Amino acid sequence: MKINIKKLINTIVISGCVLTASAQEPGQIFKASGTPEHPKVEISWNRYYDYEGHVEIAKKLAKAYPDLVKLEVIGKTAQGRDLILLAITDYKSGGDPDRKPGMYIDGNIHSNEIQGTEFASYTAWYLAESFGENKFIRDLLHDKIFYIVPSINPDGRDNFIHQPNNANSPRSGMIPVDNDRDGAVNEDGFDDLDGDGNITMMRRKDPNGRYTIDPDNPRRMIRVGPDEKGDYDLLGWEGIDNDGDGLVNEDGEGYYDPNRDWAWNWQPNYIQSGAYKYPFSLPENRAVADFVMKHPNIAAAQSYHNNGGMILRGPGAAEDEGTYNREDVQVYDALGKKGEELIPGYKYLVVYKDLYSVFGGELDWFYGDRGIYTFSNELWNNFLMYDKPDDEGRNSATPYQFNKDLLFNDAFVDWKPYHHPQYGDIEIGGFKKNFGRMHPGFLLESDAHRNMAFTFYHCFETPKLEISDVEVKDLGSGLKQVTATVANVRMMPTHASQDLKYHIEVPDVISLSGAKVIAGMVVKDKDLNIATEQKNDPAHIKVDNIPGMNKVVVRWIVNGGSKYTITVDSKKGGLVSLTK
Repeated sequence: MKINIKKLINTIVISGCVLTASAQEPGQIFKASGTPEHPKVEISWNRYYDYEGHVEIAKKLAKAYPDLVKLEVIGKTAQGRDLILLAITDYKSGGDPDRKPGMYIDGNIHSNEIQGTEFASYTAWYLAESFGENKFIRDLLHDKIFYIVPSINPDGRDNFIHQPNNANSPRSGMIPVDNDRDGAVNEDGFDDLDGDGNITMMRRKDPNGRYTIDPDNPRRMIRVGPDEKGDYDLLGWEGIDNDGDGLVNEDGEGYYDPNRDWAWNWQPNYIQSGAYKYPFSLPENRAVADFVMKHPNIAAAQSYHNNGGMILRGPGAAEDEGTYNREDVQVYDALGKKGEELIPGYKYLVVYKDLYSVFGGELDWFYGDRGIYTFSNELWNNFLMYDKPDDEGRNSATPYQFNKDLLFNDAFVDWKPYHHPQYGDIEIGGFKKNFGRMHPGFLLESDAHRNMAFTFYHCFETPKLEISDVEVKDLGSGLKQVTATVANVRMMPTHASQDLKYHIEVPDVISLSGAKVIAGMVVKDKDLNIATEQKNDPAHIKVDNIPGMNKVVVRWIVNGGSKYTITVDSKKGGLVSLTK
């Protein structure tokens, strides 16, 4: 069959379906929806970066987008590293950027829970790279400001990444602690006996042991039943008795818990395990607290932990149940339920009810002490392995199967013989430190994006104030009545109930200029003309709160003037002005 090429080309042109060679050239990219098309800062988000790596990402973003990203140092870590923060907003939109409603985000407060840093840095990168091509991001950064601390524990992060560890170590920071109270610190921690960079398990053959090899998976050890004999003992994590006290691995890095150091319902170590010396005795937490105290515009906050797939709110302890007032819980519930939709497999939970009691937690300090609506997300869960909507398949065998099916056994160190100075002939093997708590690379960016979307929704619902209606009525004799409606068109009020209860922030102030103010009042019922006069300083009317999805009406009696400027000054709602 002969093909008339000229006729075929004419047919294509006439039909309007012109195919150009350039459309087929290799190397061209067809944009995926929701992905920055031409990023100035190319980052691979399927891997983890150490502290210096994230500092470099932050520097590149600040250099590439000087009108969007400002990099600052808010403090020093215990080992002297800079604690960096990225302040991200549309700096060209005018006004003081720190007067915009703020969203604070941090990650990696626990040393081994590192992917929160990737999630936080991904958020900073996405905001900067998407600003030019996404209207939602432009509008968001016009109205709001993000304060992002990628890692709240850089010292511990680098120890986890660069030193031999297991998935659970270290959890604390790097300040030395005498765990076994023998007068020495960190003298008997884990030992990488086989030198592979991981701390895995030790096992020894024993005809009276309580464990045996899973017949369906030779990498997995299972406990035998009470009427069965096993053939192995599990001896714990790799290590030897370094200090000759008859114990192995009893005094390693730490131990204290940076998330038990915050100044809300703090309890000493004998009550709350992991508490350090006193509230904010850790320099990293103190630096964050000082920053937050200096930025009363922060209305929402997010901290990233792992794991378990949870969207957590306080209270951390039952004693604080009354702290979370009904009105605030309604806001939390609306946000949390939306989070469940945005992040499949995650559950919206309350810390003390659904997990355990926590005293001195970051979550409770942000809300209890500062009146900031705050969540803590526990990242990574078994749902992401096999997309199981319930407990089906969520058992101890799932990680082994996932490692086999999707990671091709890359996450496991196969058992191998070793002669131990105390235990004799043993075997060493088990999961690597980068599996269990951490997302495998191919799942990292997807979950980062979904969690980021939750923070965007949270930030979007911080207060947005509008002066929606101004009426001027001539009363005669040079007097005029000016009535203004100030609406909050988002879910969050300008003051949380906790804020109102303890007078954490000053009231919102609605001011009028352009004439001599004779009287000022808050209008309780505009239709029935019911109002409460503010006799002192009537030009600047103080209101306790501008509720979410609601309004406040104020009125002035003025002498003279033809143009009036009304200004709303709210710590968490920002500055809004209108002249009429």
